[in-house]
Amino acid sequence: MIEQPSAPHDQKPARLHPRQQLLRENLRQAKRILGQTLPPRLKSSLQAITREWGFSLEKGELQILSGGCYVTHSGLLRLARRKRCYGMQVEAVDSLCDASASRYVLKATVYPCQDSAGFVGYGDAAPSNVSSLVRGAEMRVAETRAINRALRKAYGIGLCSAEEMGSSSHPGDKVGGVPKPVADRAEGKGSGSKVRDRLCQLIRQHQLDPELVKTYAVDFCGSPSLREAPREQVERFVQQLAERAVSDRPALLCQLNSYARSGDEVVA
Repeated sequence: MIEQPSAPHDQKPARLHPRQQLLRENLRQAKRILGQTLPPRLKSSLQAITREWGFSLEKGELQILSGGCYVTHSGLLRLARRKRCYGMQVEAVDSLCDASASRYVLKATVYPCQDSAGFVGYGDAAPSNVSSLVRGAEMRVAETRAINRALRKAYGIGLCSAEEMGSSSHPGDKVGGVPKPVADRAEGKGSGSKVRDRLCQLIRQHQLDPELVKTYAVDFCGSPSLREAPREQVERFVQQLAERAVSDRPALLCQLNSYARSGDEVVA
């Protein structure tokens, strides 16, 4: 009696390593942001960053600004949590602060483990080195920058953070390495158009979902649609959105996602 060969078992495709899967997602997201094939230097940088630290573009842990990769405050905080950071301390450097001029210098100390002597980072902020979108929130920007520098030192990250970038290079004029049209920067536009431009810039810069931001704006302004909202209310919304995107982006994303879960629809 001849024994029949057994049927081969169904072969399941090999599962990718989590970092390999993350790299695919980051490359796909970067291409979507730029709308073009990634430059070799940016692709190589993104590969190295993903493999070494596991930062995600989709989660807002990385940003692409002016053709380069920058880690974000939320990315550094998540890394600290994964590494079980023991704690951190932030204090103002009073001798270098001038509240009347909105100029602040803060000192952050990060303790990766209980026995650590601490890694110190300083952050400064003034109207001259912050975006116009966050004017009035200089102290919080200085705190964020100080924490970012201390965390980068503690975990050996040479990659600059997005929040440490000053305003001298006008990062708002380039998002993802793509210059904004000259017409968008022209003088003489109506104030309503300027507010819309600022809101669009925020959405691109911080990689927010436009529809969720729109729903949030309608809820914030208390109007049937965004078009019907008073201009002053929209301006206040844009200002607080800018501040929250810099000072507490994870909480902002959580609030935006709550609108997705609620299934609200907005008609402009």
